[in-house]
Amino acid sequence: MAAILIKTADEIIGTRKACRLSAEVLDYIAPFIKAGTTTGEIDRLCHEYMINVQGSIPAPLGYCPPGYKPYPKATCTSLNDIVCHGIPGDKILKKGDALNLDITIIKDGFHGDTSRMFFVGEPSILAKRLSDITYECMWLGIMQVRPGGYLGDIGHAIQQHAEKAGYSVVREFCGHGIGRSFHEEPQVLHYGRPGTLAQMAPGMIFTIEPMINAGGRDIREMGDGWTIKTKDRSLSAQWEHTVLVTETGYEVLTVSPHMPPPPSFVTTPATQAAAN
Repeated sequence: MAAILIKTADEIIGTRKACRLSAEVLDYIAPFIKAGTTTGEIDRLCHEYMINVQGSIPAPLGYCPPGYKPYPKATCTSLNDIVCHGIPGDKILKKGDALNLDITIIKDGFHGDTSRMFFVGEPSILAKRLSDITYECMWLGIMQVRPGGYLGDIGHAIQQHAEKAGYSVVREFCGHGIGRSFHEEPQVLHYGRPGTLAQMAPGMIFTIEPMINAGGRDIREMGDGWTIKTKDRSLSAQWEHTVLVTETGYEVLTVSPHMPPPPSFVTTPATQAAAN
């Protein structure tokens, strides 16, 4: 297993900048997510904003891990029962749809990665509750981030909250280290036991991105080789932030002017990070 990289001060600055830009893409695209728009149009607008406004590069475009064919688009658009890696195309958004938009950009050699849930018009009660619980799961995981804590603490907090609400945690996909590379060690599981796995140390940067299903946790891969759906066709939701382990706790790096505020239970460090 590769070592977990402790970022230098310059690497933290570079990754922080890339993370801020990735979140700003989500701010930009929000008004365009409405009935009648296609997921392909959402992707095109994001791609053009990255290239023409930010001078950034969409990390997913052409991304090709072992065993996969190159990812064909700039973003991931995961609708309703799609868990992750939904490929943008001619799918038309309709009222009531729940959309996860996952953005990863490269700026000056550094990666920034974040995702949010969006609703097309008024969501169902189920979709809204699932999204809210998933958002709380992500923040409960973030609140475990501190020097000397364990990665298992993050997964445990997420799993406990999701299952208490009657939902399930997808286990095949997880958070990951990030910086000069799109995916680095450590893997950050969204389930587990406290006091297990690697200890956190200042300078680590990784994503926390729970995928929570309204039904069972089992998934199925579609014929395009990328799109993952719930096996029982139940709704799925995901939220993602990139987080730095600091000397005293954590800093959320994927902040932007119009990011959703943290839940009311979140402790002070997150509030400070969101305000910076």
